[in-house]
Amino acid sequence: MRRRSSLGLLALLLKAPQTLAAPTQPGQASIVAVRVWPAQEYTRVTIESDQALAARHFLVDSPHRLVIDIEGLALSPGLRELIGKVKPDDPYISGVRVGQNTPTVVRIVLDLRQPVAPQIFTLTPVAAYKHRLVFDLYPKFQADPLLALVQEREKAPAPATTPAQRAEAAASAVNDALGELIQKIERPPAPPASSAPLPQPLPQPPVAAASKPAPPPPPAAAAEPKIDRLIIIALDPGHGGEDPGAVGPSGLREKDVVLSVAHKLRERLTANANIRVLMTRDADFFVPLHERVRKARRVQADLFVSIHADAFFTPQARGASVFVLSDGAATSAAARWMANRENAADMVGGVNVGAATNDANVLRALLDMSTTAQIKDSLKLGGEVLGQIGKVGRLHKAKVEQAGFAVLKAPDIPSILVETAFISNPEEEKKLRDPDYQDQLVDALATGIAKYFAKNPPMARRRSTTL
Repeated sequence: MRRRSSLGLLALLLKAPQTLAAPTQPGQASIVAVRVWPAQEYTRVTIESDQALAARHFLVDSPHRLVIDIEGLALSPGLRELIGKVKPDDPYISGVRVGQNTPTVVRIVLDLRQPVAPQIFTLTPVAAYKHRLVFDLYPKFQADPLLALVQEREKAPAPATTPAQRAEAAASAVNDALGELIQKIERPPAPPASSAPLPQPLPQPPVAAASKPAPPPPPAAAAEPKIDRLIIIALDPGHGGEDPGAVGPSGLREKDVVLSVAHKLRERLTANANIRVLMTRDADFFVPLHERVRKARRVQADLFVSIHADAFFTPQARGASVFVLSDGAATSAAARWMANRENAADMVGGVNVGAATNDANVLRALLDMSTTAQIKDSLKLGGEVLGQIGKVGRLHKAKVEQAGFAVLKAPDIPSILVETAFISNPEEEKKLRDPDYQDQLVDALATGIAKYFAKNPPMARRRSTTL
C-alpha cells in the first residue's frame, strides 16, 4: 500500500506541470473559490464549486500527509490558488501540492506539521455559498482544556502519564482553588493591617469560650495563597470562519467586531489572578453551536457570555439587548426572530452532520436538563449586565428577554447572549468600529459580571471532565 501511494504521488508530480491549465470538460464542476481558515484548534480548507464534489482521502506517514482525490473535477487556476492560501504559521499544514491524477480526478496532497484526525464532508448551497467540499484538520492528540486553564500563569507541573490522570489533576487543582476562595468570601474582611507587628495571642483561651474551641487566627497577608478561588468564565464570540454573521452598511462584519470585544474582555477579566477565561474561539474560525456549549461544560465554567452584534430588516433598529434561555415561548416576536437567526448559524458556517449526530443528541438532552434554577441565575446575570450596558448606549429593550437560543442550553451554567448593538444601523456600526466604544462596552460587561458575582458568589462543586 505504501509503495502504491508513493507511485501515485510520483505520478502526481510528473503530471502536474502538464495539466495546470487543463480546461473544464462538459459535466465537470468549476471552482468558485478556495479558502483556508487556520487556527490552533483546527484548520479548515474549503473548496467551493458550482456542482457537488465527491472525494476520497487517505493518510500517509513519514512524513505526515493527507491525500484527497476529488472526482468530477479538472485542475484549474482557481484550484491552484489553494497553494498560495496556506500561511507559513498554519499549525497543521506546511504545504500543498495539486495535480490531475486521472482525466476526471484531481489529487490534493496536504503536507502536515503534525498527525491529524481529518473530517471531510460536503455542504449544500446556503446563503451566498454554492456547493462546498470541506476538509477539517483536527489534532490527533488534543490538549486538556481544563488543565490548560489551571496551569495558566503558573509553572506547569510534570505532565500526568494518562488522559485520566491529567483530567483528575486538573479537577483537583480547580476544586482546591474554589474552596480557598469560598473560605475567603465567607470570612469577614480583616481590619486594616498595622505597620507594627501584632502581639502574639495568649496561650490560654478566654473562659467564656472554654466550651467551644477558639477558631485559628487568620493567616498573615504574606501567607495568603496566590489563587484564592479559580473562577472560569466562558466567552463566546459569535460566528467566525465561513460564517461572517451580520454585515453592516459599510461592510463591518459581526464576526470581526465581536472577536475584538471578546479579546479585550478576556484581557480585562484575567487581570484578576482568580479568573480564567475560556474563549470558544480566539481567532477567525467557525465553531458549531453545540461545540460552544460543550467547550464551556468541559471546563465547568461558572458563567457563559455569548457576544453578538445583530442586524434587522430595517436600518432604524438600534440599541443593545441581553437574552437568556426560555423554557417556553419567546418573550417577544423580535426575540424569537433573533433566536431563529442565530440558531441557523450552523447552516452557514458548515457543520459535519455525520460527526455531529451524537453531539446533536447531547444538545437535545441538555435542553431537557435545563433547569429553572439555571434560567433564574441567568436572569440575574443578564440584569446586571444590561444595567451596565444601558450606561454606555441606548437599550433596545429595557429588560432581559428570553428565547430558545441553542448556545444558551448548558443546564448547569448561567448563560447570557449579549447583542451589543445593531450593526445594520449606520450610527451603531460606526460605534462598533470605534476602539474607544468597544472599551466602554468591555467596561460595562466586566462591571456587570463583577456585580453578579458580588451578589451571587459561585458555589463549590465537583467539576467533571467527561464532557
